[in-house]
Amino acid sequence: MELLGRNDPCWCGSGHKYKKCHMEFDEKLESLRRMGCIVPSHKIIKTPEQIEGIRQSARINIAVLDYVAQHIREGVTTEEIDRWVYEQTVNAGAIPAPLNYEGFPKSVCTSINEQVCHGIPSPDDVLKDGDIINVDVSTIYNGYFSDSSRMFCIGNVSEEKKKLVEVTRECVQLGLEQVKPWGFLGDMAQAVYDHARANGYSIVREIGGHGCGLEFHEDPWVGYIGKRGTEMVMAPGMVFTIEPMVNMGRPDIFVDDENGWTVYTDDGMPSAQWEIQVLVTETGHEVLSY
Repeated sequence: MELLGRNDPCWCGSGHKYKKCHMEFDEKLESLRRMGCIVPSHKIIKTPEQIEGIRQSARINIAVLDYVAQHIREGVTTEEIDRWVYEQTVNAGAIPAPLNYEGFPKSVCTSINEQVCHGIPSPDDVLKDGDIINVDVSTIYNGYFSDSSRMFCIGNVSEEKKKLVEVTRECVQLGLEQVKPWGFLGDMAQAVYDHARANGYSIVREIGGHGCGLEFHEDPWVGYIGKRGTEMVMAPGMVFTIEPMVNMGRPDIFVDDENGWTVYTDDGMPSAQWEIQVLVTETGHEVLSY
């Protein structure tokens, strides 16, 4: 924590005196730190100006996913989905965040059935009756990042797959209900984990959510196997994703050796994921992108 005098300008850039702005906030964090809690740094806490910038980015992200929802159907290739995402994003004056990110070649991730995440769009991947697919959209607008994904059921999907998709969505909602100021990320994680396990599913351990807003991936890392009362304190101003990857079978995964990106379930069973981007507020939470 920065050492500021009561009458110094606040570190958040608001222009207000420290004593009228974040002094009480910092004192609370310091008290929690002394109790042994993991607390966020100032770098993780977003200012009102930054939050508004992230909101504007998120509006585009939501609109792009809405467009996908209106047009996705049997017979569409994932290459077409990539083209939709690129065109809709660019037409809104934004940039698809995945494009060329650490070498990723496309504008969106499209993960079908046993693909857990990071599926690369291809003209060879044609959506078939009975498929489930995750479309993961991320947007940069005026330098601010947003990130969310949705599941889509194509045609006549089996009851087993439908249940997996719905339970995964319920996991996200139950986790969201635990996002409260001065709670813990572990509170959210346990709610997600318990609901998945109660329905006979497993949670991917190696890949989780993340901070997002000023960069594509920021601290904190957000897992879904934690225990209530553990992990980082959720302080007002934190922005992160909730995006559990729920497997119908075992939690084990592997990465495609050929492309170095696409993650699959080790047992070939289906996986599902919904992702939302959340702001911790003074009174609870705000869903920024979905």
